[in-house]
Amino acid sequence: MLSREERTPFSEWWWTVDKPLLGVILALMLTGVILSLAASPPVATRIGLDPFHFFSRHVMFLAPSFMVLIGVSFLSPRAIRRSALIIFAISIVLIVLTLAIGPEVKGSRRWITLLGVNIQASEAAKPSFVVIAAWLFAESTKRPEMPATSMALVLLLMLVSLLVMEPDFGQTMLILMVWGALFFIAGMRMIWVFGLAGAAAAGLFSAYLFVPHVAGRIKRFMNPASGDTFQVDTAMEAFYNGGWFGLGPGEGIAKRSLPDSHTDFVFAVAAEEFGIILCLAMLALFAFIVIRTLSRAYANEDMFSRFAASGLAILFGVQAAINMSVNLQLIPAKGMTLPFVSYGGSSIVTLAYGVGMMLALTRLRPRTEVESIGRAEAMRSYA
Repeated sequence: MLSREERTPFSEWWWTVDKPLLGVILALMLTGVILSLAASPPVATRIGLDPFHFFSRHVMFLAPSFMVLIGVSFLSPRAIRRSALIIFAISIVLIVLTLAIGPEVKGSRRWITLLGVNIQASEAAKPSFVVIAAWLFAESTKRPEMPATSMALVLLLMLVSLLVMEPDFGQTMLILMVWGALFFIAGMRMIWVFGLAGAAAAGLFSAYLFVPHVAGRIKRFMNPASGDTFQVDTAMEAFYNGGWFGLGPGEGIAKRSLPDSHTDFVFAVAAEEFGIILCLAMLALFAFIVIRTLSRAYANEDMFSRFAASGLAILFGVQAAINMSVNLQLIPAKGMTLPFVSYGGSSIVTLAYGVGMMLALTRLRPRTEVESIGRAEAMRSYA
């Protein structure tokens, strides 16, 4: 057992980190391993790969993800801001390179291969952007004369413009929702909140009018007879087949024909093989992570930590909600991973980075440390 009197970095981390939150995150990772083993072999077999190709890669990606998660959770709020700024700058450069030289897949340019590794730079841009926006909003509350809100809006428009150029409207909507939530949490006037909501609605309507890909998905959602709805129909069939307790591990039928059963529709595979009971348990895990982080953020006296932890929790929760809603045909189909459960190297590593920052920002820091950080920032701004 570690003593509270020890002053090693690990002992200080152990006694200040939110252990229930860490335990639930690890439980979610373990759930992802089990469901990857259940969902990925049929997909690999259909495309001529070893049956356990995706499962082994999923487990392989978990190792660096776990190290990233734990390593980032050791960081101080200042180090988190600096790392987010560096990663966001690198992500923007990679997105530009992806648009210039990335391969076109299904009409989009979202991936770039570096040193033999496929990278989706937009995944890394999300958590780092949230942290930078949170810092700018925190500065705007402390120093009204600083054009921090305008700078946050410029960063938003830059990132959204690049995502639309890929195009990736799902990630665009996710970023807009999280930024809008942060804008609201920061105490901005409701007129601005409604104005931004109206602008987002106008953008979505414009995408419906001028982007055939978006229009097709919305039309198929409103009228399934208007186009191909094979994946979402098969996913719903999986829920019907599974019932409350499922058909049993390895007995799923839908996964044999679902092209994306290991990524976008892994939640449907979970329902068919393990039942709605497991789906509700997974929903409880996601809800616990979000609610626990928000409650800890609310109790934090440091404005930046409060905003950043809240934004990261909302990002995590909304992404999970979008994936599960698509599986249940509650919203139009959109390719978005289920955090820590779906297969995807870039997704798992960047999620670990974001969750690691959540753990770091919600650590119990002595009041003297928070006050010293505040004094240091005040002295730096005065200088």
